[in-house]
Amino acid sequence: MSPTIPTWTQPELQAWLRLLGTPGIGNASARRLLTRLGTPEQVFAAPAAAWRSCINTAQAEQLASPPPDLEQRTQHTWQWLHSQPALGVEQALIALGDPRYPPALLELADPPLLLYAQGPSAWLQRPAPLVEMAHCLAMVGSRNPTAQGADNAHQFARALAGMGWTVVSGLAAGIDAAAHEGALATAPLHTLATVAVVGTGLDRVYPTRHQDLALRIAQHGLMLSEFPLGTPPLASNFPKRNRIISGLCCGTLVVEAALASGSLITARTASEQGREVFAIPGSIHAPQARGCHALIRQGAKLVETAQDIIEELHAPTLPTLGRSVSTSTSTSTSTTTASHSLPLDFAPVADPAPPTPTVPPAAPPQAAQPLLQAMGYDPVGLDMLGARTGLDAAQLQAQLLELELDGWVVGLPGGLFQRMGKA
Repeated sequence: MSPTIPTWTQPELQAWLRLLGTPGIGNASARRLLTRLGTPEQVFAAPAAAWRSCINTAQAEQLASPPPDLEQRTQHTWQWLHSQPALGVEQALIALGDPRYPPALLELADPPLLLYAQGPSAWLQRPAPLVEMAHCLAMVGSRNPTAQGADNAHQFARALAGMGWTVVSGLAAGIDAAAHEGALATAPLHTLATVAVVGTGLDRVYPTRHQDLALRIAQHGLMLSEFPLGTPPLASNFPKRNRIISGLCCGTLVVEAALASGSLITARTASEQGREVFAIPGSIHAPQARGCHALIRQGAKLVETAQDIIEELHAPTLPTLGRSVSTSTSTSTSTTTASHSLPLDFAPVADPAPPTPTVPPAAPPQAAQPLLQAMGYDPVGLDMLGARTGLDAAQLQAQLLELELDGWVVGLPGGLFQRMGKA
């Protein structure tokens, strides 16, 4: 018998929100209660003595009193669940036991018990896992990338999505946004272009300037969160969501990262989860490259092209997902109310906008080759370029302007210039 998509009732929804919203009841405690007692409704129907066999007395006392805003949160979530933010887009709640729950997350030590999802209606109506780990790659990096770093993220994501892969990131400014944009630019029809795992409730977008990007992801990919609606961008939530970003994927690519970077947390989490870690090398003078260099020294795979990743993962280069989105209603209308139970066998600071990637012509002008050779790939000022080339300031500025207009050079703060290379 084929799996069916469970429906939600308001009492069931309220029980889930009460369990996960009770102070002092974290994922581990909730998991013990569900494993021992069944569904959240069965948990609250059980006597307090049954609770104390799973959690301590203080937690049991907290569990006995519903949160004061429970009714309001239930109504808000119910309305969100049945709203349609855009044509062809819908929202879903996916609990453990739902056939759409990504199996890769069940391998985690701390899997999310409830996922909020937003995506194409036809995709969310399929009684099959939302995301398949074998063809997913996480891409993370600096919120303040170099122009080359943002372009690398865009081009790597574009190449991977063009071959049928799903690019997973966190909707943050910088590398995350460039990766999502690259995936959206080229993904074939009937594949999942990109997944954004966010650190807020899905009724909020952070940073706020990514409203349009979030909507396009919902139309051609997935927005995912384990946090209840209304959750603001709390700093503690972003490292927590990183385990989901890496956990959904067979590998994680760090494009640019400083030594003190949240991206290194994601890389470490990926390694602990048994996933592959990849890193793109950069200039020895760029702070944004030092995290990648540290990862490479620690055993991450150095990559220069998207093909390097595919070859390392022994994956085919052609789209083989075979996941055409069915628009048939024969399966989407099949429902059950018994699939939200727990499987018993599973263990704000505004960010600057990332540079807009440019596509340079096939080759730079022949006359500009000496200047490009003198520049190298590190940021450099006019005085140093003059010393290397013998050109005066006027000549340099004229050539640099032409190269910048063609996308071969980018101007940086402080009067510096940097050569752009192809990813």
